[in-house]
Amino acid sequence: MQVVASWSGGKESCFACYKVILDGFDVTHLLNFISEDVGRRSHGLGAELLSVQSQAIGIPIVQRRTTWNTYEREFKKVVSRLKRDNIQGIVFGDVHLQEHKDWIERVCGEIDVEPIFPLWGRDPENIIHDFIDAGFDAIIIAVKAEILGEEWLGRKIDKKLIEELRDRKIDPCGEAGEYHTFVIDGPLFKRRVKILDSDKVLKDGRWLLEISRYEISGE
Repeated sequence: MQVVASWSGGKESCFACYKVILDGFDVTHLLNFISEDVGRRSHGLGAELLSVQSQAIGIPIVQRRTTWNTYEREFKKVVSRLKRDNIQGIVFGDVHLQEHKDWIERVCGEIDVEPIFPLWGRDPENIIHDFIDAGFDAIIIAVKAEILGEEWLGRKIDKKLIEELRDRKIDPCGEAGEYHTFVIDGPLFKRRVKILDSDKVLKDGRWLLEISRYEISGE
């Protein structure tokens, strides 16, 4: 079955994509929408960096710019075009936000594609431990300033970090937007993304790691 993977550049979308590939699905594209609304820009990641990540993985990415008000219309338009190439489903990394899952199921039903949720309903701490154990390498690139400080930016997702989140009573996967990640290597990747230079910036109530220089290993 040919599918596309909804893509943010972070750990859940990456792990969901990886799991369906292990299950025999053919992931033909990554699908990313970059919102032009303030505070909604792909977890702080720009289109170019997500494209570099796609190159390192070896799966092409389809990117579209939109706004919150036009997101659903643009989503349907893009997926309807992909259906012409025999795309039958979309993979999502959602874990337990029922409202978002309901939206996905409604919209996918209206355009007749199957929504696939390989992580849905699993314990968040088990998901992140499995992600780490599988060999993925991810760093924190955005945090809510009211919850976590700038010192969290750039930290690797490892078991020590998960323990600290547990102590703070923060969802291990950051499902409420407490933090966001960028995956730079792992079993889904053919090459590693190396971050060469970055700055920590406070913007719209979030600390962001703005990555300005990077390279793909092997190039």
